[in-house]
Order: sequence, then structure tokens, then C-alpha cells
Amino acid sequence: MDFELSDDQLALREAAASLLDGHASSPQVRAVVDAGGGYDAKLWAAMVEQGWPAMVVPEADGGLGLGWVEVAVLLEQMGRRVAPAPYLQHVVALELLGRGRSRHAARAAAGSCIATASFVPVSARQSAGSWRLTGTTEPTVFAPSADIAVVRSDDAVFVVDLEGRSAAEPAMDRTRDIGWIRLDDAPAERVGGSDDVELLIDVGALAYAAELLGVAAASLDLAVDYAKHREQFGRPIGSFQAVKHRCADMLVDVEGMRSVVYYAAWCIAADDPGRSLAASTAKTWCSDAARRVTASCLQVHGGIGFTWESDVHLYVKRAQLDEVSFGDAVFHRTRLGRMLRARVEAGESVL
Repeated sequence: MDFELSDDQLALREAAASLLDGHASSPQVRAVVDAGGGYDAKLWAAMVEQGWPAMVVPEADGGLGLGWVEVAVLLEQMGRRVAPAPYLQHVVALELLGRGRSRHAARAAAGSCIATASFVPVSARQSAGSWRLTGTTEPTVFAPSADIAVVRSDDAVFVVDLEGRSAAEPAMDRTRDIGWIRLDDAPAERVGGSDDVELLIDVGALAYAAELLGVAAASLDLAVDYAKHREQFGRPIGSFQAVKHRCADMLVDVEGMRSVVYYAAWCIAADDPGRSLAASTAKTWCSDAARRVTASCLQVHGGIGFTWESDVHLYVKRAQLDEVSFGDAVFHRTRLGRMLRARVEAGESVL
């Protein structure tokens, strides 16, 4: 079995890297940070022009007809550059909008509206044939910039209009805006049932795991490059055993992240029965590993890594927010335990 990316996927990776190098360089990302957060409209427009929002939309519906492996390729590249664009949340929401045949799906696929997705359930009730939602979600990435949001109850998935329902809140990661979605008997469109709740958790977990992979890979590169050029006692610090071992541990973590991310992406694309197990495993491992890798990157850089002028803090902050988005490692370990216990009780294999 071939576990490598295909030629087309490699070409997509190169094209994504080229686009992001032109629109999400360090000075361009810092311009968004200095402006107080949000997203780069030019970067988002370039993504829309390339058809990125419609990546998982079937060709029959006007999309590219690709899958979550290709999305993971894009998200890894975005994580490498801490790109300030709402793509991750948008593509997660669009997966549910498309499956639910929402009236918003076509606009979201065309990029003419921005969608986001939340993880914490709200209360839903049906009245006179229409759905109404009440509750407050977790602080949701790009909610203040989005036009619509996919939200869930305990057993259904909905889409709501966000006009006036989310305001930007202070956050450490200023490459993106973030805010609670506050719903007070808000009208909603139902786009899925209990199975789609699990799908929403799966695709959200995978998406953030893929971005964490990119963040960790870039942090490893920053650390190795710095260790090669920073000299102490007349020698590059990369020649010291303690630094070598730390960088080697970072590499082990990053390669482990890559394996679990792309396996989970394949499971979701193939609608494999082990999809949820793979997605939660990816989010669990990547949440923990990205924290270790970014912390090690900071340590290798020493004092300069703590300064605003260094890009290290951008990756540390992105990793910390991604780590808790769509379920932290504790949530996904608990979810894994619940799923594995059900298999054992049913007499099935856990492998």
C-alpha cells in the first residue's frame, strides 16, 4: 500500500505553498496582528479564486470534488505560516452545509459568505415548524467576521445567521478574531441529525490537527535553523548534545503528527467505520505534541524567542488556541475511551 501523497496532492501542496508565500509572509501576518486581528481580505480572496472553499464540494454541485486529504494538505501549509484567513472554520462548516443541502451551501462554496462552526452544544426547540436556538457557544474562531455559523445541539446540527450575535473578544492569538456566539431564541435551519453531530466533531478535530501539524513543522524548522546559526562558546548551539536531542524529539513528534493526521483525513474521505477513532486520535496526539514542539522551539531560541520581534510567539499562540478548539486532548481521550469500550462490550476488536 502506498502511504505517500499522490502526484496531484504534491502539486496541490506546492501550489498552496506558493500562494501562501505570496500572501501570508511574516510581514503580512504581522500587519494583521498590528491591526488588532481579524483576517486578511486579500489572502481570503486569493483562496476563493483558487477554489479552496469548494474543495470538498462534489463536482455536480459546482465544487472541486476532492476530499479531506487535500484539505489537510492546505491546512498544514496554512499552519506553517499561521495564515490569517477563515478557511479552516469555513471548510468545516461547509461539509455540514453541503450534506444538509442548506440554502447557504452554494454561497459558502463560492466564498461569497464566510462560515464558521462551533463545538459546544446549545439548546434547540421546534415551534410552528421552525427551529429556534438558545445558548452560548465556546469562544469561536472567526465568529465575529463570519456571516453564518454551523452550531449543534446534543442531537442535531443547525445553521444560523450571525448578524449581531458575536463580537470580537481579546485573545492571545491576534492572527485571528474570536468571539462567543450568543443565541437567544434565534431562528435556525436544521442541516443534520445525530450522525452529523459526530461528523462535525470529526472534521473539526481533523482540521485543527492538520493545522497543528503545520504549526509544529514550522516550529521545528525555526528551531533547527536557529540552532545552525546561533553560536555560543565559538560553536553553533546545534552542536551541543542537549540541543540536538531536543530537536530530535521535536522531529519524532512532528512525524507522529503527520501520520495520524493523514490517516484520519483518509478515514473521513473514505467514510471509514473507524473515522471517529482516527479523528479523535489525531486531535489528542497533535494537541499534546504541538505544545511540546512549540515549547521546545521557544527553549532552543532562548531569550530572543520571548521577544515580539521573533516569530516564535506567533506559533506558540496559534498552537495554544488550536489545542483547545473542537475539543482538547482530555475531551478526545474521553471520547476514544467511550468508543473503545462500546467495541469491547460488543465483542469487537479495538484495533
